[in-house]
Amino acid sequence: MEDRITELEIRLALQDDLLDELNRVVARQQQQMEWLAQELRRLNDQMRTPDGSKGSPQHEIPPHY
Repeated sequence: MEDRITELEIRLALQDDLLDELNRVVARQQQQMEWLAQELRRLNDQMRTPDGSKGSPQHEIPPHY
């Protein structure tokens, strides 16, 4: 009976460690997803409202140059 309890305690400890690691991975992925969503919003805004210093026709070099 003592061996069974010890084995269960070991398994529980290993599962606790695994659960902690999975929580860290999920938290890290959530941060990455939030960062990617911000980047996507920024790029989307940048495409919708072109800024005057980059890519506007008045600042482009004519094709014959």
